[in-house]
Amino acid sequence: MTQTDVDRLLAQRQSVRAFLTAPVTAADVSAILTSARLAPSGGNLQPGHFTALTGAPLNGLKGTLADAIADGRPQIDGYSYFPDPMPPQFKARQRGAGYALYEALGIARRDLPGRRVQFARNYAFFDAPVGIVVTIEQGMGKGCYMDLGMALMALFMAAQGRGLAATGIGALASYGDLVRSHLCLPDDHTVVCGIALGYADPAAPVNQFRTDRAEFDEYAQLRGFEG
Repeated sequence: MTQTDVDRLLAQRQSVRAFLTAPVTAADVSAILTSARLAPSGGNLQPGHFTALTGAPLNGLKGTLADAIADGRPQIDGYSYFPDPMPPQFKARQRGAGYALYEALGIARRDLPGRRVQFARNYAFFDAPVGIVVTIEQGMGKGCYMDLGMALMALFMAAQGRGLAATGIGALASYGDLVRSHLCLPDDHTVVCGIALGYADPAAPVNQFRTDRAEFDEYAQLRGFEG
């Protein structure tokens, strides 16, 4: 079985939570978003929008989010992200990923303040030089979220192919109304997630761990094949 360039990029991709300060050019961001839009979508609806921020606009959003957290502003989820209740097999995967992250950072399992501080870094876009806010028009069907997911994966791969790292930030949806207001986005847009984009810091401990993946027979079946 021959490994393709896409296979190699997929194997290299990871969720990066520490970035170098090197800037990302507007040309690179535009090219990455253009590639993302090449993803397939049902009826060619091409759902979803991307608002890319850097410099003062990004710092302004980060400051607004930091103030909201400091003030104890309630979170308002724009849509259901995880199953409720969480099935045991998925809960085990979620815990395993969390334990691996905090172990890499030297944060003990019972260090709740330390874990809260680390989680708050989601809202600082992990200090990446570029933050992208992803939204989708309200009223879109569930299939449109699948289509947007394919566009996001295309974005991640386009970034990876340019030597950049792109990490999804689902937690941003918890302050979707605040993000939408701060950026003057249309009222009929739901904030789906954020993306941290930049050059990964290879020396950062938080970038050293990798989450595992389910065994092949847990998620796939081959029927009618020979050999």
